[in-house]
Amino acid sequence: MTNNKTVLKWIDEIKNLVNPNEVVWIDGSKEQIEDLRKQAVATGELFKLNQELLPDCYLHRTKENDVARVEDRTFICTTDKEDAGPTNNWYDPKEMYTKLYDIARNSYTGKTMYIIPFSMGPIGSPLAKIGIEITDSIYVVLNMVIMTRVDKKVLEVLGDSNDWVRCFHSRCDIDPEKRYICQFPEDNTIISVNSGYGGNVLLGKKCFALRIASYQGWKEGWMAEHMLILGLENPKGEVKYVAAAFPSACGKTNLAMLIPPEYLREKGYKIWTVGDDISWMRIGEDGRLYAINPENGFFGVAPGTNEKSNFNALESTKKGTIFTNVALDLNDNTVWWEGLNKNLPENALDWKGNKWDPSKFDKTDKSTCAAHPNSRFTAPAANCPCISSEFDKGAGVPISAIIFGGRRAKCAPLVYQSKSWENGVFIGSAMASETTAAAAGAVGVVRRDPMAMLPFCGYHMADYFQHWLDMGKKLGDKAPKIFNVNWFRTDDEGNFIWPGFGDNMRVLNWIIDRCEGKADATETAIGYIPKPEDIDLTNLDMDIETLKDILTVDKDVWEKEVEEIEKHYEKFGDKLPAELRNQLETLKNNLK
Repeated sequence: MTNNKTVLKWIDEIKNLVNPNEVVWIDGSKEQIEDLRKQAVATGELFKLNQELLPDCYLHRTKENDVARVEDRTFICTTDKEDAGPTNNWYDPKEMYTKLYDIARNSYTGKTMYIIPFSMGPIGSPLAKIGIEITDSIYVVLNMVIMTRVDKKVLEVLGDSNDWVRCFHSRCDIDPEKRYICQFPEDNTIISVNSGYGGNVLLGKKCFALRIASYQGWKEGWMAEHMLILGLENPKGEVKYVAAAFPSACGKTNLAMLIPPEYLREKGYKIWTVGDDISWMRIGEDGRLYAINPENGFFGVAPGTNEKSNFNALESTKKGTIFTNVALDLNDNTVWWEGLNKNLPENALDWKGNKWDPSKFDKTDKSTCAAHPNSRFTAPAANCPCISSEFDKGAGVPISAIIFGGRRAKCAPLVYQSKSWENGVFIGSAMASETTAAAAGAVGVVRRDPMAMLPFCGYHMADYFQHWLDMGKKLGDKAPKIFNVNWFRTDDEGNFIWPGFGDNMRVLNWIIDRCEGKADATETAIGYIPKPEDIDLTNLDMDIETLKDILTVDKDVWEKEVEEIEKHYEKFGDKLPAELRNQLETLKNNLK
């Protein structure tokens, strides 16, 4: 399929290492995909679901020891340990190559080696990048076909170039003690062994699209960010785009696919989804920041996804989707998970394939769940009812605003705007969320997750902050405005005050008005807060006094926040950019 010498040389090296029975190039054709599905069903790797209700949908079960990303087994392998920084696990590249190749040697004996050329981003887009994944798993092939763009044209676009990412995966024995997910940013290489779970083996996802791409962006002058991209259309038909970063369990996918409240829908407001997870951003010819979603599908968490929480995500799963570790409803051969509806299936197999007893279900005890809490769906983005017309164009969309956010009960107000790009980078660098009952350990513990990139930054995070500051200097007055939102302020009984979900559109409208100079604001110690009357409360069961309450900045709470940010910054030592230290000092003085 190619004469690219760098590609052929690498494939020969891996082939000689793993010793496959046969080699199959993946071209993404419907015929080839259908044939692979049949093979996977025959071996039990996939289960075919009800094709009338869920056309081209399948169920997959991973091993019980292999159900999530493994951050403690994920390594950044750079020549100099300092380049990986204090927030990543580091390993010497030479030693790690030796270790991984010893584990993978002859692991394809009796198996097929699949070669998947794929494009992250629309094929041929100046903002896209190319990768090639080698795998021994049909499950990986079929998921990569959904999540990336797999086509013969990928190799035509690549030509003789060496600008492509080498992605090698081997299931080996699915041994957790020998499980490694390793990124070699200096070599454009990713190696994953002893896992079959999507987050560890769909190497175009976090491994390439964030860990490797963030390093590439640092070296090449662009940004790879853990951000959704959405377009807001007003009644005049004008569309403005925002990118937003949130830690997990903060409603990122729900915001990406938001349905405006009825009152705003009737006025003509619409939301268009460009991406739900990852954003690659470059400065365009006009000096503005343009973003693409490098992915082609959604790798979403199933539990909690339903018609009310995220109608558009659920609709996206109705065809061409692979479900992983959900329950199988034997009555109609469809899938089920906790939170899908209140009808517990009476005749179902749980995610392990065992008969499930609904009478023993206790929502506080995850071991009684039918679906694994981290069960997933891999769905084509084209299925999404609100997918943007810009999604496949590849030119990117101009970003007006960047939004950070987290889950804070008493600290951050509903929304505020940074005072400058540097101040916005400071806000992102100190981003935090409080743990919920869903997370392991204590509830209400503040966890710092700068720009929601803590597990995904492929190099030293202090250099990453500096890269943000440098990008701001290049953008100048064309830089997007930076905001922070918090949908999770609570009252004294612990109830959420802001309704969230579709009503978040009201806050997004204020953000766009601020970007266009159409809304006023009040300056506070932390940034610009909306005038309460500028947040549209029409048809909302909330009075202006309650809104004022969730827009307040509590001096005592913020003084404690400053202390915690200081501790957070200590880990970066002398490498922390001086601008961020200055921003922290300014915040301290403002609070006085």
